[in-house]
Amino acid sequence: MSDNQPQHHNPYDAYPQPSPDQHPSAAPLHDDPSRYAAPAPHPGYDQQAAYGTPYGQQPYEPYDPYMQQPHQQQQPQPQPQQTYGYEAYGQQPQQPAAAPYGQDGYPAQAPAPHQSAPPAPHQDAAPYGLPPGAQQGAYGPAHGVTATAEPAPAEPAPAASEAAAAPATPAAPLKPNQLARAEGRSPIIPPGIQPAALTALLALLLALAAPVARPLLVVPVVLLQAVTAAGWFRLNGMWPARQGIALAFLGGLATDAGLLATPHEDAPLVAIGTLGVWCLLVIVLQLRNRGSADERMYALTAGLASSALAVLAAGHLAADPDAVVVGAAAVALATLARALPLPGPLSLVLGLLAGAGAGIAAGQLTGMGTTGALLGLVAGGCALVGLRVASYDYPSRFVHMTAGVALPLALAAPAVYVLGRALG
Repeated sequence: MSDNQPQHHNPYDAYPQPSPDQHPSAAPLHDDPSRYAAPAPHPGYDQQAAYGTPYGQQPYEPYDPYMQQPHQQQQPQPQPQQTYGYEAYGQQPQQPAAAPYGQDGYPAQAPAPHQSAPPAPHQDAAPYGLPPGAQQGAYGPAHGVTATAEPAPAEPAPAASEAAAAPATPAAPLKPNQLARAEGRSPIIPPGIQPAALTALLALLLALAAPVARPLLVVPVVLLQAVTAAGWFRLNGMWPARQGIALAFLGGLATDAGLLATPHEDAPLVAIGTLGVWCLLVIVLQLRNRGSADERMYALTAGLASSALAVLAAGHLAADPDAVVVGAAAVALATLARALPLPGPLSLVLGLLAGAGAGIAAGQLTGMGTTGALLGLVAGGCALVGLRVASYDYPSRFVHMTAGVALPLALAAPAVYVLGRALG
């Protein structure tokens, strides 16, 4: 190399380079495979604890195929609770004023320290971010202004004051049937002596009109049919039932007209024909009913039964006059005996005996003789059945004065007709 050319010096040449004999690591790479072996760690030295997990490696965690999660789960660290509003800046919220402001702009009476006035019960809570008692308009609070709501004095309720001022009205006394229902007594309440007296009066009218003429007998029979129709509907709790009562009463009148226009032998055909036509009319009437299915069925059965009883009451017109007299006397005495204040079984036996005795007495007057005892016994038994029906399910006084009066005579009419023709 010429001396005129620049010399390039390696900065590392200033340091002595070790020879292969001096350091084993200076040997060629293919000569010593142990070059790649890591030096043995010092006892007690933890590399992962000192430097963490080496790059590209993950700590070993056992895999659970059922839980799909490692056995050791990290516990969530509790997060500090965040604060909002005045607490975030270390400020205390304003306390509502406990008294109205004075003329100088300060409260007339300051609230005690660490005590806040309770909010009025009719006021809503303050919006979020506003101190208790702060007012907020329709478009938010005014800028830079915070008003304090003044609790309004509670006004007494007008209804409570009026109720306290009004004098207490005494409760209306309960009726006998209502009192019996409230006390849980038996639902069977006999009509009593007054309905029995009215039944005896109506039976007397029948007994007096039967021997005279059939047209005259129509008057007490029509009265009996009217009371029967009204009493049956009231007994079933259907009131007012003007259409049903009127239809049943018209059925009785139609039967009376048919019996007056035909001989006595055709009375069953007239009664059955009238009853069939009126059943159809009752069904047509219930087609106009807008109530529920149960209510319509109940009204249908009540209408059919009332019409049938009104038709059966016309049997006194078709019966023999002497049989009408005997049957009316038996019904009158049986109902009066049943109304006596005696034990139930004793009054029942007494009623049957009274009916038989009345039949014997009336048979001696009419010429039926002792056969009137059987007619009187059967008629008296029918009358007692009618009284029992009129006594059912806590009946009211109106039921007693209608159904309790008419049902004994109405149920006895078929027996008077059948036995009068059989024994006459």
